[in-house]
Amino acid sequence: MPHSKEPRTKPATIDDNIRMLVLETDEQHPDDHRESGSFGDVLDALFKKAGHAHDPPLDIETVIRFIVEEKGGAVPKAPEIQDIHAILITGSMYDAHGDNPWILKLVDLIQTLWQQRPDIRFSGVCFGHQILCRALGAKIDSTPDSKWELAHTPIALTPIGAKLFNNPKDGVIHLHQMHQDHVVYPPSSSTTNLLPEQHDGDIHVWGSSETSEVQGVYIRKRLFTTQGHLGFDEDMVRRQVELRIESGSIDQVEDRAEIKSAWDTAEWEHDGMLVAGAILRFFHGEDENVV
Repeated sequence: MPHSKEPRTKPATIDDNIRMLVLETDEQHPDDHRESGSFGDVLDALFKKAGHAHDPPLDIETVIRFIVEEKGGAVPKAPEIQDIHAILITGSMYDAHGDNPWILKLVDLIQTLWQQRPDIRFSGVCFGHQILCRALGAKIDSTPDSKWELAHTPIALTPIGAKLFNNPKDGVIHLHQMHQDHVVYPPSSSTTNLLPEQHDGDIHVWGSSETSEVQGVYIRKRLFTTQGHLGFDEDMVRRQVELRIESGSIDQVEDRAEIKSAWDTAEWEHDGMLVAGAILRFFHGEDENVV
């Protein structure tokens, strides 16, 4: 499908709002695109719903920019990003540890904005989570035994995670997953000069799963990422698995147990709205007392 290098804006409808830039790093399955738009459209709708559930109501004005340059997108330069409160980077079938020119540009953009724009808060989903951690020096690699983590997955929360998500029952949330790479260890002052040593105690992993110990990273006022896909529904899970089978990245023989689990659990309710609400509060500056 054709892409414009110009951003699209989805306006807010109430005065108290957050202006979020969504950097799209892949395309939806064609059927999903017809039903719900691009990944940016899906996230805009999810955050608007979370905002209307907020007390008092909040809204999101979303600027959507497709940045995969080999598919007609463009990675913005730092001076182009004006009047933005938050940046969210989507999931992707690309490798966050890859050296595609647009991925290297994205890493450079994150690092530049991290230094020059302390007012911007960053979030990322799956690939977005991994690329933000990579920009801060963390290691991104295949999961143990290159095991796929697919569909409905329990995530055990750390004490910080429990606070971020308002203490859910049993200290566990569930999200749909779609990845074979993961963040091996979180960022710290030992991985980058962008994080001063005195702030190491402010860097938190908020949850872990059986396959991925770093399901998300939180730094107060700066970063809140998630490996799981808060915006996925049953159809998106099934179609994303199909795309990966067609591309050969998921092997129908070697990964048959993971595929069966995905088919069996794709329809299960997950906590995407809970996570969207927590990230929205973070974007709005409501995380003063989390740590």
